[in-house]
This record gives sequence, C-alpha cells and structure tokens, in this order.
Amino acid sequence: MFNLDTNNLLKRLNGILLPTTTPFDVRGEIDLPALRENVKKWCGQGITGIVALGSTGERVHLNEREYLMVVEATRATVPPDLVYIVGAGQQSIVGTINEVKAAAGAGADAVLVLTPHFYRSAMNQETLLSYYTQVADACPVPVVLYSMPALTGIKIDPVTIAKLSEHQNIFGVKDSSNDTVGFSETVKLCPREFATMTGNGTVLLDALLAGATGGILAVGCAVPDVCVEEFRAFRAGDIERATEIQSKLTPLAAAVTTRFGIGGLKKALDLAGYRGGEVRAPLSAPNPEAQREISDLLESVRTLVAAPIR
Repeated sequence: MFNLDTNNLLKRLNGILLPTTTPFDVRGEIDLPALRENVKKWCGQGITGIVALGSTGERVHLNEREYLMVVEATRATVPPDLVYIVGAGQQSIVGTINEVKAAAGAGADAVLVLTPHFYRSAMNQETLLSYYTQVADACPVPVVLYSMPALTGIKIDPVTIAKLSEHQNIFGVKDSSNDTVGFSETVKLCPREFATMTGNGTVLLDALLAGATGGILAVGCAVPDVCVEEFRAFRAGDIERATEIQSKLTPLAAAVTTRFGIGGLKKALDLAGYRGGEVRAPLSAPNPEAQREISDLLESVRTLVAAPIR
C-alpha cells in the first residue's frame, strides 16, 4: 500500500493534479503501455498528483475488470511522493462503497466520489449529505467530493460541502462548474485545511483568487507545465503573469472539454507528444477542422512556457 499520511495528502492537494485519460487502441482495448508512458511523463512536470478514472478517464465506458486494470497500472507508475486519487461513484451507496474499497485495495491514496445522478429528482442536498456521510464512514481512504453539474445535472451546494467538510474522512472537493460565486462561498464556509479545488481550467485563476488550493484540470493533461506555471505565478504574487497565461489557457480548456470533449482532449495529447489514443463510441474524434483549431490553440499556449515567472 502506498497510501499517504494526512499531512502529505493535504500538501499534495495544494497544487495542480491531472485527471488522466484512458487510451484505447484501434480495436477499442485499453492501451496499458500508452497509459504508463503518459503517466510517467506527466509525473515529471511539477504536478502534485494524478487522478485516474474521473470523467476524463471515461470511467463509464469501462467494466469492473478494466477499472481495476487502469487503477493498478496507474498505481504502479505514480511515484509515492505524489498523491494518487481514483474516481469512484455508482448510483447506490452500496455500489459506491464497494467501488471505493476496491480502489483503496488497489493502492489509491484517496477517492474522488461523484454525485449519484440517475434518479435526479431525488438527489436533494439532504440526500447528498447522507450519501457522502455513509460512503466516508465506510471508506478505508480519504474522500474527495466531486461536483460535476455539466454532466450529472447535480450540484453539491456550498452549505452541504461545508457540512461534509466536518467529517474526519472527507478532505476536499473538486468543483468542476464555472460558478465562481458559489466556489467563493464554499471557500468561505469550509475550514482552511479543507482542500477546495477547481476542476474547470477556464476559471483556474478566478478560483485561485477566490481561495482555491489548486486544480484538477483536464486541459493540464495536454499542457501540464503551463498549468503548473500559472499556479506558481499566482503563488508568487505575479498576477499579471498568471492572467497572461489564463487568457491563452481558457480557449484551449474550453475546446478540449465542453466543445470537443474527450476526443478533442485526446487529439491535443497526440499533438503535445503524449499518446491520446482512441475514444470509445458513442464518443468520437474531432473532425479535421476542429483538429486544426485545437492545434492552433495548443501552439498559442505553448509559446508561454519558455517565458519565466517575473
């Protein structure tokens, strides 16, 4: 087991973490050598952790055997000084508890637990409070809350997050919305030692200005050094430099998430020297025009890396 102690975990949640993709070959099978190669490269870019099998990792496209294959292969590649978080979250409490225990048994330092969402009308804030409390009670490793309303239609409200932050086994939240007002409220309501992380690269700087401890950013998979540089510039007090980076990062982040999806991100990875691989249907690769746009946006962002933090 590699599980980090509490102090190390909280330290690693202060920085840039990458929610990794799952590369598939042309037959639609998981390409484990490509996955290991990507993770090894990412871990050398100044990030503080890896998050496997969140929404970026196409968790919903994997069966249970494949889930464990990815978790174990990634665990074997992530060095022990970085935090390794695994995505989890089924539609029932029983299913989620089984999944978080499997992730912990395969070496996860913590789990990122998505909101249940299939029975959407029943998922009020009291239900979410009960759900996360029961999961955290049963989970053998720390829990990070995951609010992804763009995909689930379910948002964890700031007051609910604040109540959950009092649980001894809930250490943070990944908020992937672009609701900076709500995010700011979450930061104000939660203890200082609670990790408040944005999952949206288009608002990284806004989130940091609001008090975020860091980000778990899909766009960071294509440009990890750029995201790390923005974070370091902000921490160094160079808001001008951080703003410059964000102005270039925002269009790329939008392109490889909301606009062109996982297929767009994987194309960006190919262009950036990583191994993007295929997506699983019904997802698809971006068309040639979109690929050219992604290439241009990526090149625009890449020009920022050589410039030092002032």
